[in-house]
Amino acid sequence: MGAHEAGTSVGVVVPRRIGIETALTLDCGRTLPRHDLMVETYGELNADRSNAVLICHALSGDHHAAGYHSAGERKPGWWDSAIGPGKPIDTRRFHVVSLNNLGGCRGSTGPNTVDPATGQPHGPDFPIVTVRDWVRSQALLADALGIERWAAVIGGSLGGMQVMQWAIDLPQRVRHALVVAAAPKISAQNIAFNEIARQAILSDPEFHDGRYYAQNVVPSRGLKLARMLGHITYLSDVAMRARFGRLLRDGDGQFNFNFDVEFEVESYLRHQGQSFVERFDANTYLLMTKALDYFDPARDYGDDLAAAFRGAQARFLVVAFEADWRFSPERSREIVKALIAAGKEVSYALIDSDLGHDDFLLSLPDYHRVLHSYLGRVADEVGT
Repeated sequence: MGAHEAGTSVGVVVPRRIGIETALTLDCGRTLPRHDLMVETYGELNADRSNAVLICHALSGDHHAAGYHSAGERKPGWWDSAIGPGKPIDTRRFHVVSLNNLGGCRGSTGPNTVDPATGQPHGPDFPIVTVRDWVRSQALLADALGIERWAAVIGGSLGGMQVMQWAIDLPQRVRHALVVAAAPKISAQNIAFNEIARQAILSDPEFHDGRYYAQNVVPSRGLKLARMLGHITYLSDVAMRARFGRLLRDGDGQFNFNFDVEFEVESYLRHQGQSFVERFDANTYLLMTKALDYFDPARDYGDDLAAAFRGAQARFLVVAFEADWRFSPERSREIVKALIAAGKEVSYALIDSDLGHDDFLLSLPDYHRVLHSYLGRVADEVGT
């Protein structure tokens, strides 16, 4: 059975759509009377419902974090390296909940789902959402699942920002907060990268002001360029040199007057871009990057991050990666310093790595040892 074998994977999982029937007022002022969230769960919920762990996904993530959707599927969920029996997020001890956020494109209510009022996809009329909105939505999901307090909320990158927002906004509902490869707010450079990606999509002739569904087309060129740009920022220069160098794909070294693929790195980026077009929605990409840009929990506390954390009740683990230049270790240390200034209990780990921002998705030995050790203590604490 290979990767599907019991003991190494959660196996075949079935996603489910959960209807949230409580109205949700968003930061932008709009109210959603109801919304759906696509969810996967792994592991059993214990009798007192104290062992639940929430997984918050990053920009292009979704609910499918672990296991497989069919017995013959070869590629597992996006964080299968960390979630499963005996893995750092151990499904023998935890009940793990992973969702596709509001505004996503993998089954949750978002731009590509039908607006009941019109019978047409929401498209560009779907409201802007923020990290705070996601946390409110996730809290309603927890209510629907009968989970009063999470043993841990865990996320990397944009997922880590959701973890911080949980600890700030709903302190009594989070026992432990694991913030991985994140930042207290993104830099001007990162906003600039996001804006170039958005402009690539907005300027695609097939975008049609976000109403491309009605035209039965996809703004594939813009979305592909956006992903290619983003992917460059997820990799370190060392990783790209080690993997591709300046290798020519065909090795003939001839001048290319048609601007076809010559270098291996060009082929890789084009493949990444095309595969992204096949699984992601352009309107959702615009929404997600804006949520990333807007995240700044200190803004409501006089730009004092320590003040923002002062009401938190969770204990924190903050993890950064040496080669991550998108969300550098310095940004994680800002979080740690603010938590210490706020009088909170925090552990910090800096992982020696080569890949870059995407290191948080990998099974690096030191990284997984840190997660395993910390979450082992969490499991002992909740009695699993």
